[in-house]
Amino acid sequence: MPFDPVTLEICWNRLIGVVNEQAAALQRTSFTSIVREAGDLSAGVFDVRGFMVAQAVTGTPGHINSMALAMKHFLAAYPPARLAPGDVLITNDPWKTSGHLNDVTICSPIFRGDRCVAFFASTCHTADIGGHVLSAEAREVYEEGLQIPILKLYDAGRPNETLIALIRENTRLPEMVLGDFHAQIAGGAVGGERLLEFMDEFGLERLEPLADEIIGRTERAMRQAIGALRPGRYEYAITSDGFGEPITIKVRCLVGGDELVVDYTGSSPASRRGVNVVMNYTEAYTTYGVKVIVSPDVPNNEGAFRPLRILAPVGSILNVERPAPVAARHIIGHFLPHVVAGALGQAVPERVMAEGSANIWGVQVSGKDLEGRPFTHIFFASGGTGARAVKDGLAATAFPSGVLGTPVEVIENLSPLIVERKALRDDSGGRGKYRGGLGQTIAFRVRTREPFVCSILCDRTEHPAAGFRGGAPGAPGEVLIDGVRPANPKAEQVVPPTALVEVRLPGGGGYGRESDRDPDLIARDLLEGYVTR
Repeated sequence: MPFDPVTLEICWNRLIGVVNEQAAALQRTSFTSIVREAGDLSAGVFDVRGFMVAQAVTGTPGHINSMALAMKHFLAAYPPARLAPGDVLITNDPWKTSGHLNDVTICSPIFRGDRCVAFFASTCHTADIGGHVLSAEAREVYEEGLQIPILKLYDAGRPNETLIALIRENTRLPEMVLGDFHAQIAGGAVGGERLLEFMDEFGLERLEPLADEIIGRTERAMRQAIGALRPGRYEYAITSDGFGEPITIKVRCLVGGDELVVDYTGSSPASRRGVNVVMNYTEAYTTYGVKVIVSPDVPNNEGAFRPLRILAPVGSILNVERPAPVAARHIIGHFLPHVVAGALGQAVPERVMAEGSANIWGVQVSGKDLEGRPFTHIFFASGGTGARAVKDGLAATAFPSGVLGTPVEVIENLSPLIVERKALRDDSGGRGKYRGGLGQTIAFRVRTREPFVCSILCDRTEHPAAGFRGGAPGAPGEVLIDGVRPANPKAEQVVPPTALVEVRLPGGGGYGRESDRDPDLIARDLLEGYVTR
């Protein structure tokens, strides 16, 4: 059926409302602060071909865009003809979904009568997946936790008791893990109900005609935006701290016509430790990095992916093969939008920001509380973003992930941690015409009588965020335990029970020459204490 502009706009907004209800139901029924407060999740609706039509406004690009790629694997394992009402599919295969075992994707087919008309899927970071405590220490993916192939978690409405028992026996926090799985199922059920109501109201027998209109418009807009770029070959490179040895990410962006090739040839080989990235995750954050520069106002769906060709050599840090360890893949993966910005910024400098802290720092603490009960808790923290061509960077803000920091009150209520200090870092933003965003400092102790294990998934402690167009670099990050730097801040630390753990997150790079900064902005920085000299 043809869609006139008014009807299409109404249908589009209803569809966004549907997926936002899916995400809201998921978050409100979640058992963990990772999903509830931090928003480490994605939610979206797909047609029966597996094309992502719309996504919820919450969530991270690494989850959303890799989930879109994962649908082809779900459909290959379980085509619609093999599915029935009440089925629910699950997997955490890093190479098919979001790049590490802690991210679990759950997919719910939606039926109208006996015909499958759509899929709702979500990806969430689970509280625990067994195996090694979440860190970059492992040497193989087998050490990192339980691997769940694409299976039915529910079969025609009946729980797969064998799989549930296996998950329960292989995780440290089974109630929280299974609770979040059922929150994902609840989100899919709510989304399915609203979608069927919407289809009935507008007389839509199938979702595909509306999907084709939406996806086609996005694809045309992306191609038009790419075609408006100055043709050429643009290169850039970023160095990460890696795990004990620096890792280089090189990119070459080839702009010509209405397509864009992003080639990572020349990047470092795979690491022996868990900072490796699978191709799904590489594609997810590359697509996002291109889109925020080239066409940020266009909806993100299947059409946004089609004009891009993304290449990374097999065996490189950005396209590892099983059984490479991948638990801390975000440490490298979050650099990708920054390296893309460094390349495309040569064509459109006014649309990019300087390098930022690049990745969220995940702080995982495990041990026994004062009553001797075992606990595991993880929270996320962010440094500063890079300055922009017309504005300062943002302080303590996650880019590109969008994950929120967990409030201190929530951390202390859910775990034995006591946060003694949480504050912005003075002078951590790189200077320039526009200043980089500030990092932050978080200092905590643990209420325990025994040593505990602390794993901090960090970066930018050796290689700070670079400024653009004459801007200065941001301050590097730092990890201190009772005032002493560990030999390798990414390594697991066995911490004495009375010790103070302090994480100082990096600042973003500046944009433009400091001599061009507005004196009023300098005065404001001094007044607010953002800079001290």
